[in-house]
Amino acid sequence: MKAETLFSPELHPHRRYNQLTGEWILVSPHRTQRPWQGQRESAGNEQRPAYDPTCYLCPGNKRAGDHTNPQYKDTFVFQNDFSALLPDTPLTGGVEEGLLHAEPVQGLCRVICFSPRHDLTLPEMSVEQIGRVVDVWAEQIKDLGPRYKWVQVFENKGAVMGCSNPHPHGQVWASSFLPRIPDQENTNQQQYFQKHGRPLLSDYLAQELERKLRVIEANQHWVMLVPYWATWPFEFLLLPRRHVKRLPELTAEERASLAEILQRSLIRYDNLFETSFPYSMGWHGAPNDGGDYEHWQLHAHFYPPLLRSATVKKFMVGYEMLAESQRDLTAEQAAQRLREVPEVHYKQLG
Repeated sequence: MKAETLFSPELHPHRRYNQLTGEWILVSPHRTQRPWQGQRESAGNEQRPAYDPTCYLCPGNKRAGDHTNPQYKDTFVFQNDFSALLPDTPLTGGVEEGLLHAEPVQGLCRVICFSPRHDLTLPEMSVEQIGRVVDVWAEQIKDLGPRYKWVQVFENKGAVMGCSNPHPHGQVWASSFLPRIPDQENTNQQQYFQKHGRPLLSDYLAQELERKLRVIEANQHWVMLVPYWATWPFEFLLLPRRHVKRLPELTAEERASLAEILQRSLIRYDNLFETSFPYSMGWHGAPNDGGDYEHWQLHAHFYPPLLRSATVKKFMVGYEMLAESQRDLTAEQAAQRLREVPEVHYKQLG
């Protein structure tokens, strides 16, 4: 009689539950051995000048919307010339026709140039320079929060993530409504808090720190880890050790500590495949409508698409679009690979 084989999450297909969104993800670790004959991306030319006269984000250059940038020396924020949201959208009307429903929304979109340098991404900037970016993120939320329910700070890095300009920059989209994903996170955090009396992500962080299987970087105030329910191959979740609801609430010491862990973690991304690692990242803090959000814990998501090398990416197609998210590499395997790379940027190592 054949002996019974015990289930192993490192060997056998299984589903993991995302506590934040209430969604499941299929994990298929046995598929990591399959050969790859699919799409390969261009590795791209990483040699960029410090200043590009054709770049519409560099200091002193003319932008696409017919404005001219000042000769900025630090971070630079301006209103997006092609905003997805507008502050003066008429709020009367809408659509209510049987199963057809639409509502007007208002908002504001801004662009944050991290540095005047065309060639410096966050992992290649100094901790002090990243600290200035952190301050600007907080300033934007503090400025827009009183006017808009949700303020989404994010960065799309790399052409593979749809970034239309290689000059390192991020964006801020403020909206009169709470978008779907933050709404899901709000519901699940609230339900957990009502049941346990503690923030969901605080308890989750305590469990991760106890096991240490998925922790990438940690310092006095912050922890960067690959979440247990990660969807993207080398996904990050960044969490403060203290219960904090929004970025502007961080102390000066916590902001400096945040800049440090961002640099160290993003260097690991670049070193994994020795390329300027693409990703989409964004901050999720409590909504700004004056409600009781004691259940909310500030956090940031990093979603990078690279799967096997600098040229092979994860596509969300087929089963993922029609059924549910799926990944091959387990979160634990991804975390181990990221911990094993050097802590010094590969360009500095030569």
